[in-house]
Amino acid sequence: MPDRRAPIDTEHPLLAGLLTGCPPGETPLRHVEQVPPRPLTSAAWPDWAAADLVAALASAGIDAPWPHQVEAAEHAWAGDSVVIATGTASGKSLAYQLPMLSAVLADARSRALYLSPTKALAADQHRALTALGLPGVRAATLDGDTPFEERDWIRQHANVVLSNPDLLHRTLLPQHQRYSGFLRRLRFVVIDECHHYRGLFGSHVSLVLRRLRRLCALYGAAPVFVLASATSATPGQSASRLVGLPVRTVDSDRSPRGPRTFALWEPPLAIAGSQNSAPIRRAAGSEAARLLADLVIAGARTLVFTRSRRGAELTALSAKNHLIEAGATELADRIAAYRGGYLAQERRALERALTSGELLGVATTNALELGVDITGLDAVVLAGYPGTLASLWQQAGRAGRRGQDALVVFIARDDPLDTYLVNNPAAIFARPVEASVTDPTNPHVLGPQLCCAAAELALTTADVELFGGPAAEQVLAALVEQGLLRRRPAGWFWTDRNRPSANLRGAGHPVTVVESGSGSLLGTVDAGTAPATVHPEAVYLHQGNSFVVEELDLEHGAALVRPEDPPWTTSAQEITDIAILATEQSAMLDGVSVGFGTVEVSHQVVSFQRRRFSGELLDETPLDMPLQRLVTKAVWYTLDAASVAEAGLDQPELPGALHAAEHAAIGLLPLFATCDRWDIGGVSTALHADTGRPTVFVYDGHPGGAGFAARGHAVLPDWLAATRGAIAGCECPAGCPSCIQSPKCGNGNNPLDKAGALLVLDAVLARVIIR
Repeated sequence: MPDRRAPIDTEHPLLAGLLTGCPPGETPLRHVEQVPPRPLTSAAWPDWAAADLVAALASAGIDAPWPHQVEAAEHAWAGDSVVIATGTASGKSLAYQLPMLSAVLADARSRALYLSPTKALAADQHRALTALGLPGVRAATLDGDTPFEERDWIRQHANVVLSNPDLLHRTLLPQHQRYSGFLRRLRFVVIDECHHYRGLFGSHVSLVLRRLRRLCALYGAAPVFVLASATSATPGQSASRLVGLPVRTVDSDRSPRGPRTFALWEPPLAIAGSQNSAPIRRAAGSEAARLLADLVIAGARTLVFTRSRRGAELTALSAKNHLIEAGATELADRIAAYRGGYLAQERRALERALTSGELLGVATTNALELGVDITGLDAVVLAGYPGTLASLWQQAGRAGRRGQDALVVFIARDDPLDTYLVNNPAAIFARPVEASVTDPTNPHVLGPQLCCAAAELALTTADVELFGGPAAEQVLAALVEQGLLRRRPAGWFWTDRNRPSANLRGAGHPVTVVESGSGSLLGTVDAGTAPATVHPEAVYLHQGNSFVVEELDLEHGAALVRPEDPPWTTSAQEITDIAILATEQSAMLDGVSVGFGTVEVSHQVVSFQRRRFSGELLDETPLDMPLQRLVTKAVWYTLDAASVAEAGLDQPELPGALHAAEHAAIGLLPLFATCDRWDIGGVSTALHADTGRPTVFVYDGHPGGAGFAARGHAVLPDWLAATRGAIAGCECPAGCPSCIQSPKCGNGNNPLDKAGALLVLDAVLARVIIR
């Protein structure tokens, strides 16, 4: 733990200004990292690059490409699929534009497909292509908002189609006969921001891309895939797993960059309203609003990234109030919020105002992390860890003008992972970013995707390898047994006249959230999480607005809500049990065992608590929700009696020690796997029926697993060492939200034993690290 009174280099004038007024001898600054500049390095245009394209790029101010752009473009032009994994503002778009646009300019019959995770990003790319003014390029966006009368023109005439995996899955592939001309001439498929395809969603997209390749082959095409990613661990392996093909890697970023000062900031502890409440930190959003106001007063163009739409709105509003209180009323109008849910023209106006300097400060969600060309800012503030190091560096990369210093401030939320990161700078600055985790062999993903593929074109034995080999064979047999597919000598056939359904962004049929008064559809939640998130009287947030649930109808998949803004939050309380169905990997290490395999998690929501925003508990209300079962993957460890005794743990302390270690481990797994703590769950018990020992489980919160527990098993020593460091480094005396308390605990964070958790982790680490 760093000495909070030790001097830290604060030479950057903006950072020195932010620290003005901090109490003497106490500073929220935990570390300052100087990220060095990178000089300009240019390369020659490839000789195959279309002359009209080179001229258009020169007119746009791009006189010469950077070496990594040319390297990736050369691979793609030579017919090799490639991923370019470099930082924000490193010109990844030029790497795929060069081969894609040169191809359609050389042959008007050539086609290219651009896929992005959001419609907004595809629209931005369309504007960029249109701005080049190339008469031979007919680019068009094809998404759920595209009118049907325009789709016919796009299908017949567009040679660059910009879309997303959802439309590919729901429209283009099921109607492949209508799009046969496009698929037959498809030469390049661009997958932008491919690091966002992870977990269950990424596994679905991986199989959608295999379906695309299969139908292209039907029409005689074999497109080259060009993937663009943020910097990530093993980008080639992740990209290859995503598309199912060998993929070359370009990850040496040669783009110019000015120096950056990167500050790690931890708000001070405060005491919650209730006398018995654990200490909590000042909210990261409140701290970010104060810093935003100070930076705007200093004349710095600043972007604040928050974790939610509501957070963006509240941060902007609070910063305005700070400016008014400081007598800088004229500056309040130069701050705004930016988030999803705004109209396209509103977003464009905000982007222009920020770029021009009309706006000095913007509080945003990750909507400005992807693709939108906002760079050259003086400062970026991150109000909480964005979930992955890849996202952290993407957001931080928005700061910096070429050759000029910029400031990045990461403010820790009251969360174990945030606390660990600001007190362990090497976890940010001295380690690679996470590997994107996908598992296309997950049977819960494979099943519906194989049904979709069979409905498009009967599956043959040659297709089995494409969709996962032995795993696909097992799932196909189960689908035949269920009557969903029919096995014939020619292959597997879809048996229903209706299309099969597969939800790319979740498993099962979602529960729709409907406003009872107007009948408006507000959104959806996964059926598995509905009892915990939209139970009767739950507070539900949507686009910054608050609602209270009136009724949950799980049978018909609907939750009715009414607009209301109560001064409290709600959290469901659950009873959870876990059974080991199959152990796939196990190791015994001197009394400590580590395992990985398939488990069945049964849980039931039995009540909900209401708490004031300060954390004070108001009451607890019983609920009668159905028992739910989840078959998924888990990693676990156990201790024998000798290990427990050697650690100095008494039996009455054991449940709280294991529970606290479980919570902290869940909070730290996102440091090693591209997941959020809400994607995973945990169970701890002083005596588990299947192991016969004290056991801690961490499991994937998705049917069949999403690869997170598997990643935790693979890096268990590092993961648990970081977990121990987060607990030991927290300054609270007995446990708080920064170390062992969890916002999603179904048992109301009881019992918890901070000191006991350290003893448990020491006992495990003493064995697993030595091995």
